Amino acid sequence: MSEEAYDLVIRGQHVLTAAGLTACEVGARAGVIVAVEPLGHGLSGAEVIELADDETLLPGLVDTHVHVNEPGRTEWEGFASATRAAAAGGVTTIIDMPLNSIPPTTTVEGLKLKREVAADQAFVDVGFWGGAIPGNKQDLRPLHDEGVFGFKSFLLHSGVDEFPGLNADELEEDLAELQSFDGLMIVHAEDSHAIDEAPHARGGEYAKFLASRPRGAENRAIAEVIARARRTGARAHIVHLSSSDALPMIASAKRDGVRLTVETCPHYLTLTAEEIPNGATAYKCCPPIREAANRELLWKGLQDGTIDCVVSDHSPSTLDLKDLEHGDFAVAWGGVSSLQLGLPLMWTEARQRGIPLERVVEWMAARPAGLARLTNKGQLALGYDADFSVFAPEEAFVVDAAKLKHKNPITPYDGRTLVGVVRRTFLRGREVDGRTPGGKLLRRGGI
Repeated sequence: MSEEAYDLVIRGQHVLTAAGLTACEVGARAGVIVAVEPLGHGLSGAEVIELADDETLLPGLVDTHVHVNEPGRTEWEGFASATRAAAAGGVTTIIDMPLNSIPPTTTVEGLKLKREVAADQAFVDVGFWGGAIPGNKQDLRPLHDEGVFGFKSFLLHSGVDEFPGLNADELEEDLAELQSFDGLMIVHAEDSHAIDEAPHARGGEYAKFLASRPRGAENRAIAEVIARARRTGARAHIVHLSSSDALPMIASAKRDGVRLTVETCPHYLTLTAEEIPNGATAYKCCPPIREAANRELLWKGLQDGTIDCVVSDHSPSTLDLKDLEHGDFAVAWGGVSSLQLGLPLMWTEARQRGIPLERVVEWMAARPAGLARLTNKGQLALGYDADFSVFAPEEAFVVDAAKLKHKNPITPYDGRTLVGVVRRTFLRGREVDGRTPGGKLLRRGGI
């Protein structure tokens, strides 16, 4: 029997450690994992939790693509509601996008305002991306030094006027600047000219909206990002990949040594254009949800490593902005609300494909943590933060949008049956109760 006491001990038959799924005991002290021993070792602690036979202990998930929108558009989403939703979905770390809040996080002053607003509201740990827009090249290094995890840019209109897009030459100029201090550029890759040339979205027909955001727009923009990253040697990351056509050139660029990573999202891996009803603007996002054949190729790209990770791109809005009354895809806000549902969405789909839970968690925890260089997140291993979720992988539930924790009760998954329930979430060894905010604000390289 071990005589050493821990703040928290969790014991179970199913614990997903860095070495795989095993029966073991985990001991945490001062918020850090300090013991991982075989079940029966007898760790003792101030709090001891015995997992039920149907429960699996997972490392906390890391979601590096969340639009919190506070301050400025807090009615869309705020830090309290977003981080409650994250915790309810087993996500213990989020990184907030620099746009949709007012002001955007394109200056050190904007970052400081975000931190002031978030400081006493966060139920999980929160980091911040900076923004790269025309004319703020001189702000990039100060933002990096102030602890942002990298910089978000668009190659077309972002959807909000206060966060304009870069042209390809401006992107290259900023990439060269970031390369000088090994910063990371994350890019919304859709080509504005290709979209201008495409048919315009009109009315409630999803097919017309899909035609207005063609795969070619993504493919052309991704080719541009690859070319500019190749030329500058900078790190570049493609956000929310939806076009499977781009996978061969992404794989080729990686083989050539271009410093490129890629994410996709649950909505591109679980939904298909063929099943979206006309007028169902809850499904609208940019780039759009594409056809079933495209979805299958994205899964293949994920499994072979061309796609690195899966994150939510939680991009909520108020109900009126979704134009629910008319269902017009041309005017509705583009964004899917799914922060709380990512793990069951991915697991429901993965298990039908024979993909083990370990891989799903790798895509949603270790890989996003690696992208952001969060060296103490995303794995259940010695020295990592004691961030966990207790997950019941065989329990089914029906999504009820009204019961989700994010602020506005709309999601395309409403009424959908999913498998996998997050029963409890722990942040640095303490259970998240949804009442007392215990999240910390993260900087690149530390708290």
